[in-house]
Amino acid sequence: MEHNLLQEMVEAQAKLMKGFETLEKLPEVEIGQTPKTEVYAEDKMRLYRYNRDNAAPVKTPVLIVYALVNTYKMLDLQPDRSYIKNLLNLGLDVYLIDWGFPTKVDRFLTIDDYVNGYINTCVDVIRKKHKTDKINIISICQGGTFSLIYTALHQDKVKNLVTQVTPVDFSTNDGLLFRWSKDMDFDKLVEGFDGIIPGSFLNEGFNSLKPTQQFIKQQALVNMLDDEDKMMNFLRMEKWIAESPDQSGECYRQFMKDLYQKNLLVKNELVVGGKKVNLKNISCPVLNVYATQDHLVPPAASIPLCDHIASTDKETYSFSGGHIGVFVGSKSQKELAPAVADFLKKRDK
Repeated sequence: MEHNLLQEMVEAQAKLMKGFETLEKLPEVEIGQTPKTEVYAEDKMRLYRYNRDNAAPVKTPVLIVYALVNTYKMLDLQPDRSYIKNLLNLGLDVYLIDWGFPTKVDRFLTIDDYVNGYINTCVDVIRKKHKTDKINIISICQGGTFSLIYTALHQDKVKNLVTQVTPVDFSTNDGLLFRWSKDMDFDKLVEGFDGIIPGSFLNEGFNSLKPTQQFIKQQALVNMLDDEDKMMNFLRMEKWIAESPDQSGECYRQFMKDLYQKNLLVKNELVVGGKKVNLKNISCPVLNVYATQDHLVPPAASIPLCDHIASTDKETYSFSGGHIGVFVGSKSQKELAPAVADFLKKRDK
């Protein structure tokens, strides 16, 4: 018994020393490294076009619309696990909106500003550059909700729409986030933070949805101390989480009250820019991707989309995984990007 315990202590000490050696020689942690060029800027927002060595086989350009939570770099963590790089390799001409890092001067930005302002301007920039009436949109999470609102208001500018892990029907009680949000006073929350919601506050909220996850991560970190590749993978993800932008209080307030609490989107009662958002106005081909083990946007919140739009060409795609694993897991590199690219290629006429 004592011998076994002593042996375990010696092994643990050796692993710890090896871990220190690994940490000392680790290179700087870099994420979001796929080459791109800024083509438009407005306020904190930037529109990027990812560089290609040749003309894209798929003629219709693609705009990626990410959520306001965290940053788009989750889609481009490292070269061998980059959703964006996969889309490029599969023949797409890819643009992406980087929302930047809002400050106090942005606290009054609304959903209207993001949808009818920034997104609409970026779409028009791309349309003008490519001399085309319509573009494709690939959207993620809250960015998917924004893209649904945008398409319902501007269907004439959208050729195909892909939504991924996107909340649509907020009536579900699956998942703590949906249950908790129904009873929160978001007016007081926005007031308490003086109009700008800290990214750190949001991250703490997400952590509380899975309180044991931090302990599991710590244990995993100890077990990978002597493995440089695993350590770098871990640190890239941690860097992405740490780069969490603050959010405009007004946009956050409207999103949480009108959608999470009142579920106005699927009721066709959401008002954005003085107009009611009617999902039945969406008639373009739609691919809706949901994750079966998603604890942030449960399947019950995503699956109903196709029941609320007028499109006759619409597909619901089930991905076996979680909210983040959809994009960064090893399985996703072989499955998700090819499925999305194939959907768009078949409709590139």
